[in-house]
Amino acid sequence: MSEPSPSPETQPEVVQAGDAAETSAPAPQLDPLEAAQAEITHWKDLAYRNAAELDNFRKRAAREAQEARAYANADLLRALFPILDNFEMGLDAARAESEKSMIFMGMSMVHRQITDFLRDSGVTEVEALDKPFDPNLHDAVAQEASDKVAEGTVLRVTRRGYRLKDRLLRAASVVVSTVPASAPEAEAPQS
Repeated sequence: MSEPSPSPETQPEVVQAGDAAETSAPAPQLDPLEAAQAEITHWKDLAYRNAAELDNFRKRAAREAQEARAYANADLLRALFPILDNFEMGLDAARAESEKSMIFMGMSMVHRQITDFLRDSGVTEVEALDKPFDPNLHDAVAQEASDKVAEGTVLRVTRRGYRLKDRLLRAASVVVSTVPASAPEAEAPQS
């Protein structure tokens, strides 16, 4: 036969050092009303945060949709600029031949229509000539020495630049001034 195991009342109590602190202080009991109010506060805060996040999402989506409408034609307009450049070269050639020719007059009317279309679409030309060089708006293709203007001033525009509202569609290609190289000064004899 096996010996009966001692009853819990007769077993010696073994208390470890960590257990003594746990058993001496009973767990704090929260009032059910306070617990419910804390939970309500938590869920209200979460609801307010989610409502604010949804409102921010709606505003961001509306702003992105408006921006997409405003700049939707940007790629089409960029593709039009090289065509306009070539058309203007043809217009200059027709002007050189005769400004009274029907070809020149017809091309002038078409050029006016194209520039009106660009203006109505919100496109403006980047100002460059006689302005200080701005790498955000201009693409320097060459430098020329000049003593007539300050260093870093745009002397010539080789290709026009354009913006759509506040965005740059194409930088203007420009020639920028530099300080002329000074002639070597004759060395003064030392005395």
